[in-house]
Amino acid sequence: MSRLNGKRQEAEQKGMRVNFAILGAGRIANALAKTVVMMAQDPQYSHLIAPYAVAARDGERAAAFAEKYGFAHSYGSYQELLDDPQVDLVYIATPHSLHAEQAIACMKAGKNVLVEKSFAANADQARQVMETSENTGLLCTEAIWTRYMPSRSIIDGIISSGAIGTVRTVTANLGYVTVGKARMTDPALAGGALLDVGVYPLNFIDMVMGPKPIERVCTDWVRSPEGVDSQNSTAIFYKDGSVGEATSSMVSDSDRTGSIWGDQGYLQCININNVESIDLYDGDHKLRKSYPIPDQLTGYEYEVASAAQAILDGKTECAQMPHKDTMRIMELMDSLRRQWGLVFPFESRTSR
Repeated sequence: MSRLNGKRQEAEQKGMRVNFAILGAGRIANALAKTVVMMAQDPQYSHLIAPYAVAARDGERAAAFAEKYGFAHSYGSYQELLDDPQVDLVYIATPHSLHAEQAIACMKAGKNVLVEKSFAANADQARQVMETSENTGLLCTEAIWTRYMPSRSIIDGIISSGAIGTVRTVTANLGYVTVGKARMTDPALAGGALLDVGVYPLNFIDMVMGPKPIERVCTDWVRSPEGVDSQNSTAIFYKDGSVGEATSSMVSDSDRTGSIWGDQGYLQCININNVESIDLYDGDHKLRKSYPIPDQLTGYEYEVASAAQAILDGKTECAQMPHKDTMRIMELMDSLRRQWGLVFPFESRTSR
């Protein structure tokens, strides 16, 4: 078991920080490394998190990564990281297809996990990860940063205030040209727009609409030459008459806008992937108020801080993205792929 588990009260009394390790050394791993280094130097977070180790399949690459960011330890295999008893929290930054296997291995080795979105390749995998979290009593949470950001609570506050009346429609889109990356195009890596960028519009809608009953889902996709979705569009019709519309693409750059329409006005959010501005309009399309977004280190600090604090508090999930919310999104994405007929090579057609 991790050095913090079973000793959380002692750890808190001593001001023990959570040792943060990264599994993988790609682009998103670099972003998190930069973040935790900044957090360790920031008075708001320095008591909470400590950059500790990185593991990659190439020892030289891991060593160069560790030297670049000032991590104390580097490992040329994932197993070496699992064998280090000083590791408290592992951020899993590998392709979607590997998340479940690696998260389970980490928890069985006594490490808490922060799993990059998409949490897993499908709901069955996600369920196995959640069961391991429950069985080990270790934290397991999805690293989808928009769930943890202050912009979420700002939007929630505006809606709950009644400023736009009753929400009837939510639309969201996200698109980047990323077809040059194997993890995006390779079916064996659970590639495609849906799991990488499409997860953001779906989460944006879900954060507003919540877990209310769905009546039907209409969706379609554009098949890439490799056999994954290059673009997709989805309409979610809820039983109360409200609608969510999500579009994602890996072959075009979108305006990344999220809109929340009520019966007394609407909100427009620029960049659903990292909200930059929130504007409130009335029913006559007049701008009533613009809400500032707090300054941030990188934006990833919120998920890291939430995970670290949850570990110290002895929790197996984070309030911002509890297991039930991750499962709801995973099951929704499975349902979309079923309608498309998109099955990854490592899946059987009956497993989802």
